[in-house]
Amino acid sequence: MTNGPWLDPVSELCVPVPWGEIRGESWGPDEGYPVLCLHGWADNSGSFHFLIPLLPKECRYVAMDLVGHGLSSHRAPGVPYLLSEYVADVRRVVEGLRWTKFSIVGHSMGGNIAGMFSSLYPEMVDAIVLLDIYGFFITRLCDLSTSMRQGMDGMLQLDGMLNYNPKIYTFEKAKERLSAANPGLSERSLHILLKRGLTQVEGGFVFSRDLRVNVKHVDRFTSEHCLQMQSKIQASVLIVLADNGFGTPSKQQQESKLLQSYKDRNHTVVTVPGDHHVHLNNPEVVAPLVSDFLQSKVISRQLPA
Repeated sequence: MTNGPWLDPVSELCVPVPWGEIRGESWGPDEGYPVLCLHGWADNSGSFHFLIPLLPKECRYVAMDLVGHGLSSHRAPGVPYLLSEYVADVRRVVEGLRWTKFSIVGHSMGGNIAGMFSSLYPEMVDAIVLLDIYGFFITRLCDLSTSMRQGMDGMLQLDGMLNYNPKIYTFEKAKERLSAANPGLSERSLHILLKRGLTQVEGGFVFSRDLRVNVKHVDRFTSEHCLQMQSKIQASVLIVLADNGFGTPSKQQQESKLLQSYKDRNHTVVTVPGDHHVHLNNPEVVAPLVSDFLQSKVISRQLPA
């Protein structure tokens, strides 16, 4: 296994879709073992810029800008941002790449997309790395209708705002806004996310993501739903939780059945020091775990005898 200092992606990715295009970035040799990287809510492919250079160079890494994020097109007017639609987007991208078998690294919301995709298309996924997420987001049964209504109301409220004039920021004010929403992000993490997260316009910058991604997802699943979907996953799974992130002790207790099910099926669950964006702020903490996992579960199994 060889890791090394890739400073920049090899190429820009563009996959045509019916409403526009899905954009992203790629690293590594064309013939490398394919690994799809899915960022979290309100982030973009820059989320993986500091982690991927520390991972095995035998792989071909593609980091998507999820629809409505980064440089990817926004969904058409009236079309909501649903978890299930993001799963369909992954299928569109891998078909565009002509990948039939690949691994996934997913952070936060990207990890939930990875979990659902892997349960629906288990034959396509070799290995899954979940960064500070469990692969499925559980909604308590008693909260199900309330959460779905909130998402629906938010979506309908924004229907009339599609032609709004977005606020224009200086770069420093945009950075302050992103930092206020994500106080744990380091200075260099803020800069790399803003590289694809801002669009320059006359007078300054506007955030490139669609305002509608802020609405709560209408897709909601109970513990029973999530456990059933998780049982369909055939890939090896590595879960890397941050001790000061999404996987706090209180959250682990709420998701304890899901977490225990991973352990019962001999998947790997580890905790590292850091916050929700530990893979971006401190990639050197996460990289050895991900590298060893990809090496043992994917690369070594595909090398010629």
